[in-house]
Amino acid sequence: MNFLKILLIIFFVSFFLTNCVKKEKTSLVVEEDVELQMIRAFREGYEEFEGGDSLFAAKKFNEAELLFPQSSWAPKAALMAAYVYYADDYYFDAEFELNRFIKTYPKNPNLDYAHFLLAMCYYEKIIDEKKDLGPLLQAQEKFNFIIKNYPDSDYALDAEYKLDLIQDYLASKEMYIALHYFKKKKWIASINRYKTVVEQYEKTIYVEEALHRLVELYYTIGLENESQKYASLLGYNYQSSKWYEKSYKIFNKKYKTKLELKKEKKGMLKKFKKLFD
Repeated sequence: MNFLKILLIIFFVSFFLTNCVKKEKTSLVVEEDVELQMIRAFREGYEEFEGGDSLFAAKKFNEAELLFPQSSWAPKAALMAAYVYYADDYYFDAEFELNRFIKTYPKNPNLDYAHFLLAMCYYEKIIDEKKDLGPLLQAQEKFNFIIKNYPDSDYALDAEYKLDLIQDYLASKEMYIALHYFKKKKWIASINRYKTVVEQYEKTIYVEEALHRLVELYYTIGLENESQKYASLLGYNYQSSKWYEKSYKIFNKKYKTKLELKKEKKGMLKKFKKLFD
């Protein structure tokens, strides 16, 4: 009996081990097959992208990610899906994919790129900053996030450059509104907008004009001391500027700007030529 028991135990153990090996081999074959499918889908997605069909390419990359989510190829496929949407101006789809990538793969080494591409999606949607500030402010927030969290990355420098451009956009909106108030003769409202440009966007290309407009406005409403204060500020920082010349002329009516002198010289030249006609 003991001998039979030993034989039965040996039989069941060997049967169990044999089945495990078979299952393991079968599982390995299936796993390899799935990974091959995933790589194939990834390759097809890339080929479709190069061929110009971004929508089908994104679908293939999503398929590759779903086939084998534990593979190192999965996050690459997800990021490629986002990129092909971005490359073909499908910014809302790209945003969705990038937000999903950031949430699904929070420790991925390409996370800095995902954040940068998301910022670029917002940035590319800036059509008219005078009417819609939403994308502009979203881009600003995301670029600041990149500089703060990835200061040593390849994208931080580009983010700083984009932030400078965004500052110009924001300043131009203030200038646009200030001019609108100026034309309506709403002097105080216009002054406040120009002061915002001088105080908050002092590094933009609009600060010189904003200073001149303040000189002009304060002079118009009779506050000459304030007007002279901004004229001095303009002269100290931008003496060679055309806007300084315009401001200088407000206090010196007989002063002629370089442009006016140039026009006068041209007029004199025409008169001189007529003498020999």
